[in-house]
Amino acid sequence: MTFLISKHRVLVIALFMTASVCNLQAQQADMQALIGQSLSKLQQPTPEALLNCMAELKRIDAMFPDSIQPKYQMALQSLNYSVMNPQAPQTENLLAEAEQAITTLEQMKNASQSDVCTLRGFLLMARIVQNPSQNGQRYYLDVMQNYEKALKLNPDNQLARQLLQKFIEGMKQQTGN
Repeated sequence: MTFLISKHRVLVIALFMTASVCNLQAQQADMQALIGQSLSKLQQPTPEALLNCMAELKRIDAMFPDSIQPKYQMALQSLNYSVMNPQAPQTENLLAEAEQAITTLEQMKNASQSDVCTLRGFLLMARIVQNPSQNGQRYYLDVMQNYEKALKLNPDNQLARQLLQKFIEGMKQQTGN
């Protein structure tokens, strides 16, 4: 009789574990679909579209607080907005939110450190774009080090490669070299 009860317990535990895994996979698919819908609105990356996308990404992050992807996308889109609109009234708040998201990602054990370094470099690059004369010398080396570290950690990190190239080109234009 005890053997039969044990078999039932094992079966119930196995079913529970299977249901939990299936539920987690469904949640991940839902989250990815929501992020995809938000990002698809950026076909024309106007300031309004970017701000709306970031608001949606914040809601997705609130729905999935332990997930990396919403935080990453929120930081990335905030930084995109900040570089494209360095003097806009929302820029300073968006940079602060991006910095908080990056700090949170740094503390998450499953976050790609290459992506975190890329975002950190992009944040500092946005600060330079905001005020090149004041922040150029201040952050130049840190931007380069973050992008180089990102590429050292993951040589296939295309975003880090593209941002590094844009940064070098921008610095050449600013210095006239």
